[in-house]
Amino acid sequence: MAAALASSPLVHLTASRLRLPRSRASASSSAPGCSSGVCLGWRLTVGWRTVRRCDRLRCFSTDGGGGEEGEKHGEEEASEAPASAPAETQVGAAEELASERSRSGSFSSSSSSSGTPGVSSEPPLLSFSVDNIDTVKLLELLGPEKVDPVDVKAIKEKLFGYTTFWLTKEEPFGDLGEGVLFIGNLRGKREEIFAKLQRQLRELTGDKYNLFMVEEPNSEGDDPRGGPRVSFGLLRKEVSEPGPTTLWQYVISLLLFLLTMFSCVELGIASKISSLPPEIVSYFTDPNATGPPPDMQLLLPFVESALPVAYGVLAIQLFHEIGHFLAAFPKNVKLGIPFFIPNFTLGTFGAITQFKSILPDRKTMFDISMAGPVAGAALSFSMFFVGLLLSSNPVGASDLVEVPSQLFQGSLLLGLISRATLGYSAMHAATVSIHPLVIAGWCGLTTTAFNMLPVGCLDGGRALQGAFGKEALFGFGLTTYSLLGLGVLGGPLSLPWGLYVLICQRTPEKPCLNDVSDVGSWRRAALIASVFLVVLTLIPLWDELAEELGVGLVTSF
Repeated sequence: MAAALASSPLVHLTASRLRLPRSRASASSSAPGCSSGVCLGWRLTVGWRTVRRCDRLRCFSTDGGGGEEGEKHGEEEASEAPASAPAETQVGAAEELASERSRSGSFSSSSSSSGTPGVSSEPPLLSFSVDNIDTVKLLELLGPEKVDPVDVKAIKEKLFGYTTFWLTKEEPFGDLGEGVLFIGNLRGKREEIFAKLQRQLRELTGDKYNLFMVEEPNSEGDDPRGGPRVSFGLLRKEVSEPGPTTLWQYVISLLLFLLTMFSCVELGIASKISSLPPEIVSYFTDPNATGPPPDMQLLLPFVESALPVAYGVLAIQLFHEIGHFLAAFPKNVKLGIPFFIPNFTLGTFGAITQFKSILPDRKTMFDISMAGPVAGAALSFSMFFVGLLLSSNPVGASDLVEVPSQLFQGSLLLGLISRATLGYSAMHAATVSIHPLVIAGWCGLTTTAFNMLPVGCLDGGRALQGAFGKEALFGFGLTTYSLLGLGVLGGPLSLPWGLYVLICQRTPEKPCLNDVSDVGSWRRAALIASVFLVVLTLIPLWDELAEELGVGLVTSF
């Protein structure tokens, strides 16, 4: 708590005290009755006596009752202050004021509520103990802006009723309880009622709030008209809508894209492993290699020949992102700039693309989330299959590169397709000659499959959340994390991918405005088929099956 208070521009935290700035017009002091908390007010001088007012201030009390006592006592002092007083009384008041100024000024939780609190010897600041702060009330002040109670009252009177939504109770809504969740009984078709309430809310409050239709929490049953029971959540727009893209985000995005270009070129150079200088190959592949590192300038002649693979991987990822933007544009959904994630094994892990506007419904979330992977997978598979055809054509033998046959054991689906296209004799060898398009397509399909895993804020997680809801995403996400942790999915890439998701993509997407509407059976069927293909792509070939199919050479089991 001390660290949180220290970051506030209105509060300065010292080693054992927290200091708040005084008002310029008058010095701040504690009100009687607020000794077990913090009372921020001002002092008024009436005749000979200093009067403390607490009737328009905010009091943080550890016992919950100090604020009211302070207000009463301040009002009593103000009413009892005479226009003049005897000299003896004035002398006594002066002595009392001097004794107050000599005190430390800290508020003790054990001091009496009727006693006169000390005045700090430092005139510009008010000091008090951190232990006496009511943290709940302080977080309410420092947290996001809440819904105006006056607006809530007007909404209940003018929006809800017998013909729309019969309100029964209210609950906090939002991540920090900054909104209001209206629970009750729906009086018509949910889409029609929701559209009517949105229109009336704009007429009543303008663009001040966003209204969400969500499933009723802890509902005992479904709605009699079919589907889940619904409730309506109210949040301020500045709290519920994503913020704009900052300059630093543009800079970070550019730097990540440059790093991704470098990692894609490195992937292209690595694909030429059979023709690279032996000292460089030994240095990076032999764990027992000793001696100084080789001269990296020896790799410069291979940069040009590595560009086709680099261009192919980058084209797939750019096509992936274009798919997202093309799906979002007709639905008036704004997307943020993509943050590409470099990876030296696949060239890139894809990109992080945020929604910069609230999604209207779950169909929109599903369509935009699926558009990118479908576009990327279509281009990736085209490159992969065309590359396999070119690999089996003797005319283009000069463009082929030799790669270890173990590469095709990394994917059950892609290994079987390669075996069916190239044949047993070509695949059952130590190295396989393939076209660079095969490498680009393979990496693109693997990256797309990773991003379609149903977990967190990945494309697959967003699509699953849109099709089946956030509760289903939790179960699928837990299963996905388990399979990644066991190495069942992704092989040697399962650990780095799982860490990447946990750090950057673990949080589910925020709810849509209409978070209840059904997406349809065909969308669910398409998602299930996609997840099935993802699993086949990421499951590696085990040794017995690889040996039986003739995919690579297996020396031991």
